[in-house]
Amino acid sequence: MGAPAGIRRMRIVLMVMLLLIGIVNYIDRSTLAIANHSVQHDFGIGPTEMGLLLSVFSWAYAFAQLPAGGLLDRFGTRRVLGGGLLLWSVAQAFCGLAANFKQMLFGRMFLGLGEAPAFPGGAKVVSEWWPRESRGLPVGLFNAASTIAPAIAPPLLTWLMLSYGWRTMFVIAGVVGIVLALIWFAVHRDRRQVEAEDEPEPVSIKEWAGLLRHRTTWGMVLGFSGVIYSIYLYLTWLPAYLESERGLSVADTGIALVVPYLAGTLGMLAGGAFGDLLVRRGVPTMAARKIPICTGLVVGGLCTIPVALTPSTTLALVCISLAQFFMNSASAGAWSLAATAGSARITASLGSLQNFGGYFGGAFAPLITGIIVDETGSFVLALLAASGIAIVAALSYAFLVGKPVGQAPTPVETPTQR
Repeated sequence: MGAPAGIRRMRIVLMVMLLLIGIVNYIDRSTLAIANHSVQHDFGIGPTEMGLLLSVFSWAYAFAQLPAGGLLDRFGTRRVLGGGLLLWSVAQAFCGLAANFKQMLFGRMFLGLGEAPAFPGGAKVVSEWWPRESRGLPVGLFNAASTIAPAIAPPLLTWLMLSYGWRTMFVIAGVVGIVLALIWFAVHRDRRQVEAEDEPEPVSIKEWAGLLRHRTTWGMVLGFSGVIYSIYLYLTWLPAYLESERGLSVADTGIALVVPYLAGTLGMLAGGAFGDLLVRRGVPTMAARKIPICTGLVVGGLCTIPVALTPSTTLALVCISLAQFFMNSASAGAWSLAATAGSARITASLGSLQNFGGYFGGAFAPLITGIIVDETGSFVLALLAASGIAIVAALSYAFLVGKPVGQAPTPVETPTQR
């Protein structure tokens, strides 16, 4: 017996909203990468300072994960995710009005703080509205925003920047997010509101801290840092890499970036769906979620090596596309793991801890890359380092992630069992 019609309708509404929020989320992250050279010129800064602007977002985003998960589990996704969307959209618009480097740094910090609830909130929505064995695909769908947006962002944002300037580009992106936040507040309802359920017992600080006693939690935290390090290196520095290392024009770069991010979208969908398939075929849940992660990290890391070493721009773009496919497959697997490794009431807390590790480690990618480029004049060492980090991250998931965290999911997660 399938889910009631009202549940199915709400799933569709929530999936569309999560996908749109995720796309806006990543477009807002992409604006500075697209405006990299223009911002450096206008503010009179170099690659190291630009690396700091790119990294401060991730540090703020990473540390904001720690309270974000508990707030989501305590107050629900409608208020916390919606409030975060509103905050980061205002910060995005502010960046377009920044008069100097320090003001831009301030805006980027609040952009990171506001974006923190987005993906743990999405994982929580999926854990509340989808049965355990079918969460991989919806997780992959809303996480596909992280590759759909970078695919459409380069031509769209490049056109906006060349037509109206980088400042207007930032402001327009911020206004779009503010409008989307108002729509979210209008249409979203937490599941307990729709079904008139009693309020669940809030996750306590002690229970949240107890997640850190599990080896699985630490494997997810450490492993996801390798996933995000590689993804974020490409997200923040790929336009500049193609322009400076491969000699492409700004317009050609905007076009060339589309294929790698489309490959990443396919990887997101494949990683989530493959995990679901393994679960339905009888593979234990934790193992089924780890296989796409470890495979994606190892193969994606190996694909990054020829990107660094080949003299052919065409081959480099092919390998970048393959790396994007497999790294994003690993990312989808990691979020599917967060949505199934514990009960629904702690999903956001567990997901936010994993995301903290991802972006605390990943935040160093743009900064370290900027320093390496400053010192060597090339991206080669930065890309080889990312390859090694990805393989180490695969080992973390393989050997540290084992038993589920906390109590098993309750029947609330499967509507037909009510």
